[in-house]
Amino acid sequence: MNEEEKNRYNEQELNSFKIIIVEKIEKAEEDLFLLREQFANDQNNGTDDTSPQFKSFEEGSSVMSKERNSQLASRQEKFIRDLKNALVRIENKTYGICRDTGKLIDAERLKLVPHATLSMEAKLKQR
Repeated sequence: MNEEEKNRYNEQELNSFKIIIVEKIEKAEEDLFLLREQFANDQNNGTDDTSPQFKSFEEGSSVMSKERNSQLASRQEKFIRDLKNALVRIENKTYGICRDTGKLIDAERLKLVPHATLSMEAKLKQR
């Protein structure tokens, strides 16, 4: 039976996706920890701010860096949340089913984007 005829993934397939997702969550949480740690280190209260040389350039750069880290951390938190939601769908046996078409999302797509909830067909219709 090919994927067009199937209406859901079997236990073995769901377990293989679960392994991929758990690994991605672990890596994403490590990355988020590093981003938060970097942000905390940017908050230091050293004597750097008393030096008048290039102060305005450094302040602008520092603010941009903090903003960028904050945006990256926010995106990482959303990614982790989406991955955890994918684990819930695995437990509910609804993982890999397109929320728009109701068809099975291609396994290759799920390996690359394990938190996907739309098939490529549905994703392309959104444009």
